[in-house]
Amino acid sequence: MVSRTLKDVGPNATLLSEDFVADIRRLKAEHEGEIEVGGPKLAQRLTELGLIDEYRIYLHPEVLGHGTKFFAEARPRLRLESHEQIDGDVMRLSYVPA
Repeated sequence: MVSRTLKDVGPNATLLSEDFVADIRRLKAEHEGEIEVGGPKLAQRLTELGLIDEYRIYLHPEVLGHGTKFFAEARPRLRLESHEQIDGDVMRLSYVPA
């Protein structure tokens, strides 16, 4: 978890330090499995650093007019790895860096 105000977090979460880039690299080296990232600003920074292995985009049939763009800068080149219908109208699209 990345936060500027929290001092501690519950189980199954790790509070990252000011040097969150080193923390992410350490977590990736120490742990097998998935590390989920939420929030477009953190994801953008990790994208710039080449630290994201897969993007899972959940497609909901809704129209939104505001919010923070997930790919705020130039979108990295991506390749569709897989897709899956999750529930009713929701699709999960999994992309990897091309």
